[in-house]
Amino acid sequence: MTQDPIDLEKLQSLNTVGTISYILHLIVAIGALIPGGQFGPVLLIAAFIIDMVKRPEAEGTWHASHFRWRIRTVVIAAVLYAVTAPLWILFLVPGWIAWCLISIWFLYRIVSGMVRMNQGLPMEFSA
Repeated sequence: MTQDPIDLEKLQSLNTVGTISYILHLIVAIGALIPGGQFGPVLLIAAFIIDMVKRPEAEGTWHASHFRWRIRTVVIAAVLYAVTAPLWILFLVPGWIAWCLISIWFLYRIVSGMVRMNQGLPMEFSA
């Protein structure tokens, strides 16, 4: 059984969008771990907008799980950064530790998503 050319084009398009989004997220994740490398908010917002705009096109495909994965990762990280922000104000070292742990978690999520997408696999749903 062969797939419809339209379906193949759609999957290729979603794969391209996913690759671009994952690369933008990866740049942000690595930048968050490098002192002075926090140039990522603009890239993160761009990737988030891409994911939000293109997400409906992925419904019904295995790519939909990747859009959910990336969006959830950004939202959870934003909440964690916001909750731990007072540590920076009150205590520098705990703030730095919290930032590093959240950034490592963010990097792990992005890399694991990229690997699964490149294998043609959907994401498993765990926070």
